[in-house]
Amino acid sequence: MNTRVTMRDLAREVGMSPMTVSRALRDDKTVSEATRTRIRQVASQLGYVYDTTAQAFRTQKSGFVAITLPSINNANFAQTFRALSDGLAGTGNQLLLGSTNYQVGKEEEHVRQLFSRNPEALVLTGGYHTDNTRQLVAARGLPVIEMWDLPAAPLGHAVGFSNAHAMTAVVRHLAETGRRKLAFVGASDGADMRGAARRQGVLETARTLGLPEVALLDAGPAPVSMRHGAGVVAQLGADVAQYDALVCVSDPVAFGCLSACQRLGIRVPEDLAITGFGCFEVSEVANPRITTVNVNAHKIGEQVVAVLRDILEQPEELEPRLIDVGSELVPGETS
Repeated sequence: MNTRVTMRDLAREVGMSPMTVSRALRDDKTVSEATRTRIRQVASQLGYVYDTTAQAFRTQKSGFVAITLPSINNANFAQTFRALSDGLAGTGNQLLLGSTNYQVGKEEEHVRQLFSRNPEALVLTGGYHTDNTRQLVAARGLPVIEMWDLPAAPLGHAVGFSNAHAMTAVVRHLAETGRRKLAFVGASDGADMRGAARRQGVLETARTLGLPEVALLDAGPAPVSMRHGAGVVAQLGADVAQYDALVCVSDPVAFGCLSACQRLGIRVPEDLAITGFGCFEVSEVANPRITTVNVNAHKIGEQVVAVLRDILEQPEELEPRLIDVGSELVPGETS
């Protein structure tokens, strides 16, 4: 029968007091680096894992940062999460992740659950939340960062870009290349709020430029993917060529549309232009390369980390920060 190794066992093995061992495992700089290294090596050999529960109770700090993401499969959100994880390495803090599947109701459930772990800060994706979530956050009073969006009334700090403004460059580019009759391919109403903001940006810019009314092509419930984009074009068949351009909510959707057009013998961009969003890897490897928008996913994570470090290191309350990372049109070969 296996017996759990205790801190006293570890202290006895290295010939030091439990207090010294505890300080070493907490990376306390009052213990020399050589001693900390030796204690950690012996701890690893014995299979000892430092239990942070007592420390959290004593200091009232959990060492956790809670974060919600719409999807763990989306490559852009994965880039942001990686930047967050790498940026917090060495701070003694870990990320607690909740995946909402683009549902604000699910976000509310996760926030309730994540709060039970007493996080040091909360990072939410987007600026759209239920009233209950807003009330929970306000009542809790911990630092909040909203990312991937620039909400008009932030809950605290915000790091992101304007989804609507990002589409202005896309529509202007299409208009400058002679495209007038546009169709927006995106998810059904009510789920992907960032996608809805992109759609609104397309509609408003088209009106400003005097273009005909933009057609709205429903690709299905969020999250929409390559399959959904291909399905939209397959359903229209040759009639898809009635449009000058398909403005897609994301690169995967654009790739699906492009593949379906190629199967139908519709030439891109000669017969029909296609644009994406997000600067996913698929936009670069597609043939032809897809015109897209770079939203600086990794930079969003880096900027969130910069705010988090200040939150975690400075005892005084920070003034709310609004950080616009911007976006850039990346012309490809499909427009």
